[in-house]
Amino acid sequence: MNGAAGDPVRGAQLAANLARVEERIADACATAGRDRKEVTLIVVTKTYPATDVRLLAGLGVREVAENRDQEAGPKAEATADLPLSWHFVGQLQTNKARSVVRYADHVHSVDRLRLVGALSSAATAAGRRIGCLVQVALDAESGDRGERGGVAPDAVPALADALASAPGLRLDGLMTVAPLSGAYAGQPRAAFDRLMEISSRLRETHPAATMVSAGMSQDLDEAVTAGATHVRVGTAVLGVRPGLR
Repeated sequence: MNGAAGDPVRGAQLAANLARVEERIADACATAGRDRKEVTLIVVTKTYPATDVRLLAGLGVREVAENRDQEAGPKAEATADLPLSWHFVGQLQTNKARSVVRYADHVHSVDRLRLVGALSSAATAAGRRIGCLVQVALDAESGDRGERGGVAPDAVPALADALASAPGLRLDGLMTVAPLSGAYAGQPRAAFDRLMEISSRLRETHPAATMVSAGMSQDLDEAVTAGATHVRVGTAVLGVRPGLR
């Protein structure tokens, strides 16, 4: 807990918020009959400074995420001495792949073959192996991409196969964001149940692809109850983002 010493007030605030999120995860696990250890909390630190990342690390957080490379790169470099695993969770342009693979251990938002190729080339050149998730768009029709990125469910197998065979990459599983439109709009639990069905089918051909990244501050409870292995939480830990108050 000594990481909170840099700013006791902010440290206490983050500790209280983390405790509330932990309680929500534990309650959802209990409801679903799951072990709390089955769920990994990833704290999304976008728009917040590296000093907050240090405070979080002092409070025991080990998994952190960003959604913009121009913010993530400098923040990861500024905290390189900390025992952190970085996740990239935003929509990713192919020309950012080389930068992202320098610090990211996981990329959650793989949604097209060109991105697979770019990440593979960059990871190979950097001598790294990056864990990748196929982003599933539950608001997309066959063959389409979703409003918030991702591929339609029927495109998952081909993209997963490409990831699994790409040098420098590892197929770890699936990610989704609860859709704002379509059949699952306003129904996060139904959306996450659907993701779990897709995950089950994926594991028939790729048994090691067990990671299911779903759920954010507003719907992490439904995601955990449905079976998510990782939840991506920002606001509930760090507070309402600057500019959104």
